[in-house]
Amino acid sequence: MKFLLDTNIVSEPLRPAPAQAILDKLRRHRDEIAIDAVVWHELRFGCHRLPPSAKRDAIQRYLDQVILPSMPILPYDQRSAEWHAVERARLAAAGKTPPFVDGQIAAVAPVNGLALVTRNMADFAHFQGLRVIDW
Repeated sequence: MKFLLDTNIVSEPLRPAPAQAILDKLRRHRDEIAIDAVVWHELRFGCHRLPPSAKRDAIQRYLDQVILPSMPILPYDQRSAEWHAVERARLAAAGKTPPFVDGQIAAVAPVNGLALVTRNMADFAHFQGLRVIDW
């Protein structure tokens, strides 16, 4: 694996007009991508917040039939928590405390030797030791 995908990359195919470049990269790198448990939570939470509808059913099918069988889900584990704690303390001391969930997502990438792929580069700009890519 090479890439850990942020929620906005995984959900791109569900957009009314998805970015073709992202769709192409998802196909091209399909054997090199993973998500983490925090992203999985965000995807499932977003789905469950929707009222019963065709849209919710389509998202549920996408998650169950496309994401689950094709992308490993990496844990936010002890190594991730340690990396996150160190970075969170460093950033807090610098007055740049990031949202907790962004820190969790960020932490899983470097401890697994992966680059984080996101459309929200600014959310992850201040973390040290994190390689961030915008597809």
